[in-house]
Amino acid sequence: MIRENIELLSYFEQYLIRNKEVKGIKKHIYEKNEEIFVQNSYIKNVCILKSGLVKCFLTDESGKDFIQEFFGAGSVFGEIEAIRNTQTFCTVTTITTTEVYEIEAVFFNKLLQENKKFNTLILQLLSNKVYNKAMRYSYHQLHIITDNLLQIKENVPDFLEIIPKQDLANYLGVTLRSLNRAVTTLKNERKI
Repeated sequence: MIRENIELLSYFEQYLIRNKEVKGIKKHIYEKNEEIFVQNSYIKNVCILKSGLVKCFLTDESGKDFIQEFFGAGSVFGEIEAIRNTQTFCTVTTITTTEVYEIEAVFFNKLLQENKKFNTLILQLLSNKVYNKAMRYSYHQLHIITDNLLQIKENVPDFLEIIPKQDLANYLGVTLRSLNRAVTTLKNERKI
């Protein structure tokens, strides 16, 4: 549920240690509920999360949000837009105070071309994003809300304290009312 990529983060931080004078990379701290990217805008940077939690979501024409993913340490966003040189298709907003490495898009693409290990880690990240989304969507389609919540609990035991209920509902593609009923059922059964 909360995607992390500690291997990529570790490699990237080691790269920064080895290359102290790198231009095109800076650290930035975002406060809770701050937008990092806005849907349908051009980006200047690709972000690697050092710490914190963000949500990546689409807002449809009716104004409803659908959360694509929750990202934690080592997660990357903006890479698709930098590679394709297109506008963002999602908004990325912080859930907690978040520290990110911001890599200028031009420098990010240069790293992909010149750094084989970094390129491999980004390819693995992209393939994992596709795989994880396919698995998640099929699971959510084939199981009831309570099963989905129990699966989330397996990965993030304190998810109800970390993630706002409306965000959980948007992630599961259900109404807040349906989510609340499922949470109540699981609490009554002492499963959460």
